[in-house]
Amino acid sequence: MFSYDPYAELATLRDFAPLTLTSTDIAHGQPLPRAQWGSAGGGADTSPQLSWSGAPEGTRSYALSCFDPDAPTGSGYWHWAVYDIPADVTSFAAGRTEAGIALKNEAGVAGYIGAAPPPGTGLHRYFFVVDALDVESLDLPDGATPAVLGFNRHFHSLARGILVPTATND
Repeated sequence: MFSYDPYAELATLRDFAPLTLTSTDIAHGQPLPRAQWGSAGGGADTSPQLSWSGAPEGTRSYALSCFDPDAPTGSGYWHWAVYDIPADVTSFAAGRTEAGIALKNEAGVAGYIGAAPPPGTGLHRYFFVVDALDVESLDLPDGATPAVLGFNRHFHSLARGILVPTATND
């Protein structure tokens, strides 16, 4: 099975400094707890607690997202996207988005939707990514998608932190 890592590919286009991303709820390479699964899969659609540190000088805001590149769509699945998070905000409590602007995810909800890998589709990876940005606002248009956020944040990212938990229904 091909394991494409979209963020490794982006790093080949532009060098990003490391940003430390941690969580009391999820761990890199480990299965997502049931709370972070979607309600259709027996979960609670609860976004995980996240904290980030080590932003470089010049950080003026943050952007955060959760993306599943293994979804059987041909284009992945966006579970969460938040931008214009003020530079003095360095954590989100579980189930909360304390600051920033949330975009609609693939389910059409402005917020977090948990994992729900369809049976027979193997192991899915959930890329939780926080970028430190060099602008206070990305000034995205109304109705912008998480992919538009990704495009715009790429050109303003100073540093990036990534956690990649997994889930499967096989």
